[in-house]
Amino acid sequence: MGFRQVHLDFHTSEAIAEIGRRFSKKQFQNMLELGHIDSITVFAKCHHGWSYHPTKVNEMHPNLDFDLLGAMIEAAAEVGVQTPIYISAGLDERLARQHPEWLIRDMDDRTNWVAGFMEPGFHQFCMNSPYLPVLLEQIAEIVSNYETNYIFFDIVGVRQCYCHSCVKALREVGKDPQDAEAIRELGERTYAHYTEQVRQTIHSIKPNMGIVHNSGLLKGRRDLIDMSSHLELESLPTGGWGYDHFPLSARYVQQLGIEFVGMTGKFHTTWGEFGGYKHPNALKYETALNLANGARCSIGDQLHPDGLMDQVTYQLIGQAYGEVKEKEVWCSQAKNVADVGLLSVEAFTASGSHPQQVMDKSDIGAVRLLLEGKFLFDVIDLESDFNSYKVIILPDQIYVDAFLKHKLEVFFEKGGKVLATGSSGLNKEKSAFAIDLGVRYVGLNQYQPDYLKPAFEMPNFSHASLVCYSQGIEIDVVKGSVLGKRENPYFNRELFRYCSHQHTPSSKENGGPGVVESTNGIYIAWHVFDDYAKKGSLPLKEIIIYALNLLLPDKTLETNLPAQGVVTLQKQDQESRYVQHLLYAAPVLRGENIEVIEDIVPVHDIEVSLILESEIKRVYLAPQMQELVFEKKEDRIRYMLPVLECHQMVVLDWDADS
Repeated sequence: MGFRQVHLDFHTSEAIAEIGRRFSKKQFQNMLELGHIDSITVFAKCHHGWSYHPTKVNEMHPNLDFDLLGAMIEAAAEVGVQTPIYISAGLDERLARQHPEWLIRDMDDRTNWVAGFMEPGFHQFCMNSPYLPVLLEQIAEIVSNYETNYIFFDIVGVRQCYCHSCVKALREVGKDPQDAEAIRELGERTYAHYTEQVRQTIHSIKPNMGIVHNSGLLKGRRDLIDMSSHLELESLPTGGWGYDHFPLSARYVQQLGIEFVGMTGKFHTTWGEFGGYKHPNALKYETALNLANGARCSIGDQLHPDGLMDQVTYQLIGQAYGEVKEKEVWCSQAKNVADVGLLSVEAFTASGSHPQQVMDKSDIGAVRLLLEGKFLFDVIDLESDFNSYKVIILPDQIYVDAFLKHKLEVFFEKGGKVLATGSSGLNKEKSAFAIDLGVRYVGLNQYQPDYLKPAFEMPNFSHASLVCYSQGIEIDVVKGSVLGKRENPYFNRELFRYCSHQHTPSSKENGGPGVVESTNGIYIAWHVFDDYAKKGSLPLKEIIIYALNLLLPDKTLETNLPAQGVVTLQKQDQESRYVQHLLYAAPVLRGENIEVIEDIVPVHDIEVSLILESEIKRVYLAPQMQELVFEKKEDRIRYMLPVLECHQMVVLDWDADS
């Protein structure tokens, strides 16, 4: 699997003539070399349903008169570039119009992606229908006829479907298709059956071929992850994902030990855009963010129907991948170093014992705050080793059953601490705290929003009363220190009682404890991470960072890198070195909800100190190979980075004999 991939979309309508007429082996190879590309995903079959190769089990695009797939594979092989093969598994518009009865339907008999056939767009197939054997025939033909390292299957995953096949399957075993749980269970079985049939089909022909199902990442569902040989984390910042999305996914996947690729795009917006381009600095930053989080890189492009590769695109990609090529030796087989384990709300609710998925922003808010606060962290699930971390964060909605209670109590016995917020720590009945946080549950606070007045001085806001927009929890202190108290407003805003434009001011009366430190950690009595994701309150951030710093007196990393900067610490055991990644760019909103990186502003005199297990003998910049002065003071290694422009790796070699 390459470090410098391109995912080359080619969803091409039958209404366009002379497909591939300008394809040139030499021009294709020139663009691969211009882009410093070592792997390019090429199309066997697209969303329109057409094959781009001669076929006996499907139909080749009616306006293509040669084997485009084969020509691309041959051209790439001659210049040493791998060619994974793409198959649109879930969408096949040619076949959808012949067999609409094989499509996914909702309860109202509507299709998806579009609701019916009187609007432009694609329609998704149900893998519990006669479509699956047709797809398997197409797969077998491709695997038999072409050499590749893996097949990439798109538009797949666990679906909820009410098509005729699914309704029939449920009724045959005595289950009610109107039962949402029965539909959910059938969706799980259907997807598992699909992936197993694909595996058997491929491996009966080529046992070592890789398989990737592009089903999205559902944290906590390791069984779904195991259905692929590696992961490609689709995360186009300008396409609606934003720049917070990839670190949230990557910090979960890397701790699982599976190889993964971060997939962004060259597009100004998202997939399907012709004539849209990112600034080269954006691609440099996004690929560097991949490397900093232990991922390889993939950039999405879309081939013009005439088959000519776009030179501007590969000039842009080449600027980013030229840098990746120089850096990748310091990025392979790297493990993340983390003080904090963030127990993901998504992972918690998606696990087998907590099947109801909660779609909230607590994970997003927590990751954003950890990045801005420069904490080293992993995103974890219930199967993770809690004892690998100094602090576990339970963000907002982590209810504690017997299994989690036992894991946390073992963690506490070994000296671990938790930061629990909001409803986290309560039992499944939400009636009492299931773990000892030094507090007693009273109930949900009747006032929202309310106020938090810290007992400590915030760096920029002294002892100000802070508005908390999220749901507050009323508590009593059993044993612990109160770090902040609640102040309720005079009243909630309602029809005949309201004040000013937004909400009622604080009554300034003591409404009980709000932040409590006890033996096992710190509890904050609001859904603060959800609040931070939605409102981005700076005083709230200072309170959470203060709490985490109390829990991490010996945290691995300290730095003055500004809030918008990103820092990770990777470890290459086989090379006896740590690799510190530092990044800085400032995305701005341009247009409607599109985050754009254009200017790279240098940041100067970045101070870094680290507590490391190994005796450091050398510190240098990579790939520049420039030595850095460092000192060991007490238990910390300290160095200063004179200037950071977008991305810098600082390598810390240790004495392998120490």
